[in-house]
Amino acid sequence: MLTFEQKQTIIESFPELTKKEVSLKRLNYHFMDSLYEKTIVVEKLHPNGNGFVFVGDLLRYEEEANDKGLVNIRDYDEQQLREIVEDAIQYLSEEEEDQGPIEEIWQNREGIQLKLAFEQRSWNVYHGENLEEAFGTHDAAKEYLLEEGFRKKK
Repeated sequence: MLTFEQKQTIIESFPELTKKEVSLKRLNYHFMDSLYEKTIVVEKLHPNGNGFVFVGDLLRYEEEANDKGLVNIRDYDEQQLREIVEDAIQYLSEEEEDQGPIEEIWQNREGIQLKLAFEQRSWNVYHGENLEEAFGTHDAAKEYLLEEGFRKKK
């Protein structure tokens, strides 16, 4: 496992990233040229070696990524860390293929409807015009809706 300092050196070798200190001596690294609202590439890099890299819905990382599209890099070696940071920067640099809006309506037994919409590489759940939740993958959003008692309207 790489030390905090080794990870920091590798991450800081990417000149397009900007370091920002956050609480508990953790660091975030932002990609300010992101084409999306999301700018954090490396999130909460901690002196204990723990940290996360945002990969959104990249298929290469679907087994490792959590429902927010983050991959834990605690046990990554140098090559793995370089590759995932490069992939994250590229992900935030590329235009989405315009496939038109994707929207689904979900309803619970009380008749309350929520809209699930794919926007700017996120799956967003709306109640009316209000954003309720955002997820990195369709599966994570679907799981949330099902757990909350909603079913996709036909």
